[in-house]
Amino acid sequence: MRRIDCIAKIRSKLASGVPTIGSWMQIPNASVAEIMGHAGYDWISVDMEHGTIAHHQLPDLFRSIESGGALPLVRLEGSGLSECKQALDAGAGGVIVPMIETAEQLQKVVQACRWPPVGSRGVGFSRANLFGKYFVDYAQEAQAPLIIAMIEHIQAVESLDEILSVDGLDAILIGPYDLSASLGVTGIFGDHKFLDAIEKIRVQCASHRIPCGVHVVEPDRQELQTRISEGYLFLAYSIDAVFLRLGAEYSES
Repeated sequence: MRRIDCIAKIRSKLASGVPTIGSWMQIPNASVAEIMGHAGYDWISVDMEHGTIAHHQLPDLFRSIESGGALPLVRLEGSGLSECKQALDAGAGGVIVPMIETAEQLQKVVQACRWPPVGSRGVGFSRANLFGKYFVDYAQEAQAPLIIAMIEHIQAVESLDEILSVDGLDAILIGPYDLSASLGVTGIFGDHKFLDAIEKIRVQCASHRIPCGVHVVEPDRQELQTRISEGYLFLAYSIDAVFLRLGAEYSES
């Protein structure tokens, strides 16, 4: 399936209130990417913030992910404009942007991800358009890649109405660890301050008709179903390294 068709499929699911389930990659290995791409997910996010993945490795990882019909996304290192261009030129179907805290910051990211006339991203031959072979077809995709904003700081929660009003935003993804840290309760997800914050996020997302997302880090199918029943629509299910760690653990006792 072409990237643009995968993007349309994900957007259609979100618009219809149907969850889209993806997963996360931190291991820079094409065989691992191929396994993840064939595992049945709608999308796989390559983690450039906390993983050990370099820009020059993205094309091979993307090819492997796409071989299984999944859409490659990139969780950027930050919200820098050059980072958006590098990820998308390498063939990402969209970006997951960490630490979005203001609407102005998100607007700059949206502009940096889109070719003119709707954006300001530099136009050129790249792996995304097979170095010009599919330039005309890619021009359509480049007008509207998937853009997911991570909400992971209390300042973002306080600015959420403005963030959710930015044109071009497809969904938000709660970053639980950083959000809890910004509240002074790092990793304590049962604390009332954290629970109040994510409830506020969910309510405001529903009000703006923007899909809300969450990362189920430990591979627990029951938790995944619980999150879906709570109304989350953009869900990341675990991480390649976590799947490997849990599957590899051995004890003689």
